[in-house]
Amino acid sequence: MKRRSKWLIAVIAAILLAVAIGRAVVEQRQARERLAAVAPAVPSLELAPEDLVRAQRRELVRAQPVSGSLRAVDTALVKAKVAGELRELSVREGDSVRAGQLVGRQDDTEYAARLRQARQQAASARAQLEIAERTLANNRALVDRGFISRNALDTAVSNAAGARANLLAAEAAVEVVRKARDDTALRAPIGGQVSQRFAQPGERLAVDARVLEIVDLSRIELEAAVPPEALAGISIGARASLQVDGVAESVPARVARINPAAAAGTRAVSVYLSVEPRPALRHGLFATGRIETGRDTLLAVPESALRNDRSRPYVLAVRDGRVVASEVALGPRGRDAGTGEALVAISGGLDEGAELLAAGVGIVQEGTPVRLTGGAAGTPAPAAR
Repeated sequence: MKRRSKWLIAVIAAILLAVAIGRAVVEQRQARERLAAVAPAVPSLELAPEDLVRAQRRELVRAQPVSGSLRAVDTALVKAKVAGELRELSVREGDSVRAGQLVGRQDDTEYAARLRQARQQAASARAQLEIAERTLANNRALVDRGFISRNALDTAVSNAAGARANLLAAEAAVEVVRKARDDTALRAPIGGQVSQRFAQPGERLAVDARVLEIVDLSRIELEAAVPPEALAGISIGARASLQVDGVAESVPARVARINPAAAAGTRAVSVYLSVEPRPALRHGLFATGRIETGRDTLLAVPESALRNDRSRPYVLAVRDGRVVASEVALGPRGRDAGTGEALVAISGGLDEGAELLAAGVGIVQEGTPVRLTGGAAGTPAPAAR
């Protein structure tokens, strides 16, 4: 009888425990349902069409960045060829000049006097030669008649030769002084525009003193230093695009020459780009640009859509109405052949046609639901429920 009572008590306790457990499970489930009913819904991120970019195959132009200063291919300095006071200078900065045009004069008073002196000395030497030649002719007649010795004739021949040499030297001195006088007239060696005046009228100029600088803007080039490892993709005639200070639109250029020697300090190699002349271009302006080294059609995305705040680069893609972070393997970088937009090729981790968040969207948490508003040019992202 006692054994039967203990068994009945155990059964009743088990039943009561099961009922208590079941009631607790039901109460927890009801509590979760109540919390779910009152909890706010996760807000969706509304995206405009311009907030999405698509991974697609595009013609990517690879390029080598360059920078440097523009310079005129032909420049010249007008220098003083003789010493003297600068009497006049008829052109100023910005004036156009022709090759051979008279642009200034030095005082030629001293050289004019020297020229007169040299001419008088030449006239004296010419008179001495005439006397020596008459004496030689008379001596030859006297020798034939036996009135003088052969030695006297030889002396007359030598005197005539010396007088002739003196005359030639005097005439050469006249030409030297005449050139010095003519050099007081300063002329432009090339056509172009005056860029600098180094002297003013009234100054005393030494030999080789700089007076003017003239630049010819009909041919302009850019000298850029390129690292040796980038030379393999650069060839003569390669196209380039430059951005010049003060010029809004890009300026086309082509590689004209490549220096055969590297710079001693940096080991960089100078590449010379022939720039298409434009009225706004000036000698000395700073320019940056890119030399085209190749073109390929590759799966690419805008470089701005790439995110680098993790250990590996990734993009934020829109899949099934939510933001998903996808790590990607990168290929070469370049620009779109049509629009010039900066692109980066994707060699792995992303399928063609994938929709990505543009850089303007900012930082978005992975898993955030998105909703496209205002229509789309491509396939819209489905709304999250």
